[in-house]
Amino acid sequence: MALPINREHPAMLPTARQRSETPCHGTAPALTLDFDTMTPVFGGNRVVDCGDTGGDLVNGDHNRDAIRETTRTILAAGSMPVLLGGDDSVPIPFIEGYGEHTRKLCVVQIDAHIDWRDEVNGVTHGFSSTMRRASEMDHVTSIIQIGARGPGSARQSDLTDAKAWGVHFFTGRDVHSNGVQPAIDAIPEGSDVVLAIDVDGIDPSVVPGVILPAFGGLSYQQMLDIIHGIAAKARIVGADFVEYVPEKDPTGSGAQAIARLASNVIACRS
Repeated sequence: MALPINREHPAMLPTARQRSETPCHGTAPALTLDFDTMTPVFGGNRVVDCGDTGGDLVNGDHNRDAIRETTRTILAAGSMPVLLGGDDSVPIPFIEGYGEHTRKLCVVQIDAHIDWRDEVNGVTHGFSSTMRRASEMDHVTSIIQIGARGPGSARQSDLTDAKAWGVHFFTGRDVHSNGVQPAIDAIPEGSDVVLAIDVDGIDPSVVPGVILPAFGGLSYQQMLDIIHGIAAKARIVGADFVEYVPEKDPTGSGAQAIARLASNVIACRS
């Protein structure tokens, strides 16, 4: 697991992952049945913590290079990267790292915001531009965006551009009204899928530790249904979980939820 954690934040996500997979009565995690997946924890897959990547508070180019190269290295080893931490600009180099691995990548974003700004105050690789930058990558051939709701930085022109590119949008209201299946149906059959998960896409009752809580987000069960629905139709080749703020999650329950979702992603690796 590549773990870019902000220096100002304790590394709570990997700690929560360890706690969430620690079984009762001394049973080895690899042998413990996970009732979310009906398999052993992690689906029997081997998990390696690759440590922190990036973390330079003033050199964004260095951080992006480190994330991109770490992603490439993990993929070249035949493994699936799962990235935990950082802000919502982190998926840009993460997705770039797949350029030599696949030529037809489907990005499924779960986020309260659509992130299609071309720039904000002159910054083109910030957290409001993630999906627009992804759309410019030759190996990204489809984008599904799930969970948008409320106001954010997006303008009408950003939504127009995204739809013109071919993005399939399923807002938070859409998911609550119609379920997750329409979003699953939009994913190309048999495609390689990267899950780009800004944890503010999840309802704040589940993950309170975010910068801007947006009510009406996805439930934990809806998140599981999305993950397992994708795995049944396509091949999950990686995931990132970003925008977690430990200071706003005093009980650590949000970190536990994120760790459980990451475990489900890993269990879905074929």
